Amino acid sequence: MLKFYFNGSPNPTKVALFLEEAGLAYEPVAIDTRKGAQSTPEYLAINPNGKIPSIVDPVGPDGKSMKMMESGAILVYLAGKTGRFLPASDRGKYEALQWLMFQMGGVGPMFGQTHHFLRYAPEKVDYAIGRYTRETTRLYGALNARLGQQEYLADEYTLADIAPYPRVAGTEGHD
Repeated sequence: MLKFYFNGSPNPTKVALFLEEAGLAYEPVAIDTRKGAQSTPEYLAINPNGKIPSIVDPVGPDGKSMKMMESGAILVYLAGKTGRFLPASDRGKYEALQWLMFQMGGVGPMFGQTHHFLRYAPEKVDYAIGRYTRETTRLYGALNARLGQQEYLADEYTLADIAPYPRVAGTEGHD
C-alpha cells in the first residue's frame, strides 16, 4: 500500500485531495514538522529535501518501489499511475500542466509568502507585505480571468484544479 507522508499544510493537502478523489488506498504517515521529524535520517532517506509531502509507492514503475517528493511531481506521478486527472490528449495534458506549473511557481510560493509576512513574521516588513500582497492579488486576477471563461483551469477537471485549492481555500486575510 502506498505510504503518504504529510502534515496539515497546503502542499500535503493537495496530494491528499488527489488520493481521495482517485480512490487510491494509502497509509497516512504524519510527520511532525514542529518537532523536526522531517530532518531525521529515516525521513531524509525518503525525501532528501526534508520537506512535506512525500510518498512511497511499493508498486512503482516496473513493479519496483518508488519514492516521490515535491507535491507537483507527486500529482503528476499519481496521475500517470491512475490515469486520472490528467487528459490523455497532448493538448489537454499540456494545458493542465501549464496551470499546474502556474500553481507550483506562482500561487504556492507567493500565497505562502504573503501568509507568512502577514501572520507569522516576527516584525512587520512593509516592503515584503506589499510585494507579496500585490503578487497574490495579480495571481488571483489570472485565476479569476481563466475561471471566468470556463469551469476548470484546463478543459476538464484535472490536477491543475486540485493543486491550487488548498492555497486558495485558506487565504482569508491576504488583502
